[in-house]
Amino acid sequence: MSTTATTTAPTTTAPAVTGERADLLAQLAFQRQFLRLTTRDLTDEQAALRTTAGELCLGGLIKHVASVERSWVGFIFEGPSAMPDFMNLTQADLDQRAEDFRLLPGETLAGVLAAYEEVAARTDAVVASLPDLDVSHPLPEAPWSEPGIRWSARRVVLHLIAETAQHAGHADILRESLDGAKSMG
Repeated sequence: MSTTATTTAPTTTAPAVTGERADLLAQLAFQRQFLRLTTRDLTDEQAALRTTAGELCLGGLIKHVASVERSWVGFIFEGPSAMPDFMNLTQADLDQRAEDFRLLPGETLAGVLAAYEEVAARTDAVVASLPDLDVSHPLPEAPWSEPGIRWSARRVVLHLIAETAQHAGHADILRESLDGAKSMG
């Protein structure tokens, strides 16, 4: 017996995102695409391989970027309480952070990419619907942060663009080291 899936049109349509928000989201989507592109045609085993002297693998890097993006979107709503306590990290915290950089047994590249897509969709919806990109919170205390500094939602999105672009570059190196494939060039 065969079944055919049917699709129905949504009953409501979200307003179009324009202006600054459209530009920010387009640039973030562009960087995300480069990051995802580095995993094309890989097996789970390949996505879990460390191909350089460092600890990074492609599947773990996708996990890390998704985790960081999820935390920063939480920061937009909740402020510093949504972020780790960087000044008092325990060994368990450090071990958990290290796991964000690995594709663990039972995890698949498809699963990691699907989770990243969910995070990206939530981020995009949040940025599109925020009443004001100027809403800000103090950053959590961290050795690399200036005391008392505040970041707006806008600054968070700019940071996500930079973070994703940086890790897309890392991923490109990892992929080229794996099998010579490049995202560009």
